[in-house]
Amino acid sequence: MELNSVKETEVLIVGAGPCGLALACDLARRGVRALLVEQAPALFPGSRGKGIQPRTREVLDDLGVGHAVRTHGGPAPVGMVWQDGRRQGEHEMFRRAAPTEAEPYGEPWMMPQWRTQEILLARLGELGGDVVFSTALTGLDQDTEGVTAHLTTGPVRASYLVAADGGRSTVRRALAVPMTGESVDPAPMLVADVRVAGDALDRLNWHVVMSDAGFVTLCPLPGTADFQLVAQFKEGEPDTSVEGVRALVAARTHLDADDITEVRWSSDFRPRAALADRFREGRVFLAGDAAHVHSPAGGQGLNTSVQDAYNLGWKLGQVLRHGAPVALLDSYEAERRPVAADMLGLSTRIHRGEQERGAAAQQLGLGYREGPLSAGRAGALVAGDRAPDGPAGDGRRLFDVFRGPHFTLLIVGADTEPPAFDGSSGAAVHVHRSDAYEAYGKGLFLIRPDGYIGWAGEDVSGLGSYLAPLGLGLDRV
Repeated sequence: MELNSVKETEVLIVGAGPCGLALACDLARRGVRALLVEQAPALFPGSRGKGIQPRTREVLDDLGVGHAVRTHGGPAPVGMVWQDGRRQGEHEMFRRAAPTEAEPYGEPWMMPQWRTQEILLARLGELGGDVVFSTALTGLDQDTEGVTAHLTTGPVRASYLVAADGGRSTVRRALAVPMTGESVDPAPMLVADVRVAGDALDRLNWHVVMSDAGFVTLCPLPGTADFQLVAQFKEGEPDTSVEGVRALVAARTHLDADDITEVRWSSDFRPRAALADRFREGRVFLAGDAAHVHSPAGGQGLNTSVQDAYNLGWKLGQVLRHGAPVALLDSYEAERRPVAADMLGLSTRIHRGEQERGAAAQQLGLGYREGPLSAGRAGALVAGDRAPDGPAGDGRRLFDVFRGPHFTLLIVGADTEPPAFDGSSGAAVHVHRSDAYEAYGKGLFLIRPDGYIGWAGEDVSGLGSYLAPLGLGLDRV
């Protein structure tokens, strides 16, 4: 809609990486008008964030792309350590766990970042959205009513703006929000997507080559003919040219330069950990790499970013569509910044060899028990915990019941009469009964749209007062 040549939208999202795309999908299914702009002329072309942790798989399933992720990805291959041109033996790169009733995804899933973005963009299209490419932000102004963003294609007026524009965020710099961090490793690194001739290198293993010059890894990327190459440089600087990548492989592995038949994308970086001092400035929010920058070693960056979007999306939806108090948006920083800080610490320790990629890296144990939106406990769970999956009692899974932009009041093994929600809340809260189940015990659990328990109790006492700050209410108890 045009008004005095200024385009208007409810939410302007700057940056079409995994975070921005996930947020755009979530807002679209909530009926929130969002404009997603990207400075580049197309989606990011590299495999960079290739590891999707179990919790992020749950998020993507809820967003409606679970089947596509299963189709185009695959499990992480077992590592194979090489030295002096000889295989030294296998090494597990990640913790693997068998799926359970409560945790249906037991191990990380491998899929190049460009594919994740393609899948999310296709989903956004199904929901009626799109990305405006070749559109950069040059400045912004905000007041008590909204944000005016100055784009290379013209001004946009939005109720809220979300910066999902990466570690060098233009939005964060425009807001003068400091980012506090440290160098994780003084050695620069190179990452590239390459193709390898014939049977020069098998695709059954994630190949790790050790040398005095620094490690080199070659990981086959499921659903493609590519390998992701990562190389550490203890001396010198990475040469990201095609010739430089081929020379690196020839010098540090048993492969010849000609075995690299194609270099599809390459980049260099210095591992760094940094956290924005705040995730919100007025009506502008920082999310993803704009708010936190990780070492890639822990496989946490993309995952933490997508979950930022998942946390913020439903809150914007409640404020813009269900009349929730604006104060609800304060909970975004209160919940997500501590999680980002924890994941930064984890990534750094893994990079430095101080911790394995264990259960913590899978992010299934993350929660918001100390957050401002968590109240009560019942059965085996405390408000703020991730809501487990399990049998729903009607042939479905609980995740099937939760899937979508709604809240769920889950009554587990209790005879309690469900409360009546007021007219505006009825469509936003679904009620479901199921038998007692070990992962929950018995009780009542209000499951937030992002799959965490907001409120829990043995009966409905206190539920009404909890709902009000969410823009929800009861007719009676």
